[in-house]
Amino acid sequence: MPYRSPVAEYKFVLENIVGFDDVAATERFAEATPDTVDAILTEVGRMADEKLAPLNRNGDLYPAVLENGVVRTSKGFAEGYAAIAEGGWNGLSAPVEHGGMGLPLTLTCAMNDIFSGSCMALGLNPLLTQGQIEALDHHAPDWMKDLYMPRLISGEWTGTMNLTEPQAGSDVGALSTKAVPNGDGTYAITGQKIYISWGDHDFGGNICHAVLARLPDAAPGTKGISLFMVPKFLPKEDGSLGEPNSLRVVSLEHKMGIHGSPTCVMEYAGATGWMIGKDHGGMAAMFTMMNNARLAVGMQGIGIAEGALQHAQAYALERKQGRTPLEGKGGSGTIADFADVRRMLATMKADTFAARAIALACGVALDMAAATGDKGWQARAAFLTPIAKTFGTETGITVSELGVQIHGGMGFIEETGAAQYSRDVRVTAIYEGTNGIQAMDMVARKMMDGGEMANTLIDEIESFAETARASLPELGGAVWEAAETLREATEWMTGQGDLNDRFAGAVPYLMGFARVLGAHYHLRAAMAEGGDGPRTRLARFYIDRLLPEHVGHLAHATCGSADLYAFTTEDLTA
Repeated sequence: MPYRSPVAEYKFVLENIVGFDDVAATERFAEATPDTVDAILTEVGRMADEKLAPLNRNGDLYPAVLENGVVRTSKGFAEGYAAIAEGGWNGLSAPVEHGGMGLPLTLTCAMNDIFSGSCMALGLNPLLTQGQIEALDHHAPDWMKDLYMPRLISGEWTGTMNLTEPQAGSDVGALSTKAVPNGDGTYAITGQKIYISWGDHDFGGNICHAVLARLPDAAPGTKGISLFMVPKFLPKEDGSLGEPNSLRVVSLEHKMGIHGSPTCVMEYAGATGWMIGKDHGGMAAMFTMMNNARLAVGMQGIGIAEGALQHAQAYALERKQGRTPLEGKGGSGTIADFADVRRMLATMKADTFAARAIALACGVALDMAAATGDKGWQARAAFLTPIAKTFGTETGITVSELGVQIHGGMGFIEETGAAQYSRDVRVTAIYEGTNGIQAMDMVARKMMDGGEMANTLIDEIESFAETARASLPELGGAVWEAAETLREATEWMTGQGDLNDRFAGAVPYLMGFARVLGAHYHLRAAMAEGGDGPRTRLARFYIDRLLPEHVGHLAHATCGSADLYAFTTEDLTA
């Protein structure tokens, strides 16, 4: 079935749910008027539907390959990328002074959702470039900004992130790639990096690698890491491409999904690089890029959820199987009339909405922080980022699995395309920091304020629930009670001096928080609709059937760690 970008859904969420009007009211983002937003979303959606979606299946069936040291991408991908570049979409939120549009990050979030739903393997390419543009804007010297940013923004060049090494995954501080000063302001970069998405391609232009490495005098651990720009071709002063750099693609990873995206093992053999940021300041510079990417990865999960939902809806409304409960009662006569199939379809739709609203609320907080410099908005954005990344990707996984289930036996058959969503999305819970690491960050670093931001969000949920009680008493009451349960779990979490007790329940706490936040946004949708209509019915489904999961999550979250460490290794392997 053809993919349809959820443009109307985005307009509703931005206008009614997440307070995007506050962003447009700032001086920095005054150009983000309703007409501009409508035009951007419409054009992004049209391009994705017409240019990217037709490539999705082809990328899965005919992966990128490495031939004689050159990566050959899937048929049609070069043309699809050209459409992205010609539209200027790499620079949607990039600085105007370097050729970007300077529009809110929230709109880039919407774009990444749409790109991922239409063709995640190709959409991953501009996502990485967006992150590199932001890192350069915040940390690079002016000459580097002037040389690289306009070309990355135009799409003439593309960007990558080079963190992981065979012995250094989540423990980035264990990396061993070396950077030796050449005495002329450049550095010789030597080492191997793995899992480098879009580390090479045949689109033309330059490929700009942001590489973490150690100077000779570097301290051990993350404090001794610096960040370097290491291009595939050494650029001349006018930006034209010079000699090839001393780097190469060793091999391509054989992956579970996103086959059209070349994931490279990269080798640097004294390659010429230039420092981004300060000596030993690599982690600060890279985290600028990674925090951008974490929200973007959450959008990937949501985009895949949207694609899987549309695929399952179309199948359920055409597949006939047996006598349905609505036979002769105005039903469709398809499997969509069966209660369990409706449960799955409603779950997919309700969770996709909740995840999208949470992620866009995070985008709004980031935009407000950028526009105002207000520390409250900064703290809100920091707190919401791990929730948006984790719940967005977990939703993508769950929704795509339900999509396979709705297809029945045909879901297990690759020709239907249902399984591709499940395979493609699975990596999103792993990269840019596993979801477990996201949750640990949330209950530790993001709660160094004693739970102040968590409780601020809970206060807002309860306040709106009280307002909603007047017209939707059952729904408003249920959300208020859930928020109180969340407050109690938050008090427990912040009261634990041993961080391992927090870490033991970090993931269920995050998922419980996301469940309650999702209910809040569904309640807002119902109220915006007037309390009667399809969004109200979806909100009732979510609050009645999915919100109660928060009780189990939060009970799990507050168990501490003693029972986990009561197991011996023999117990776990017996």
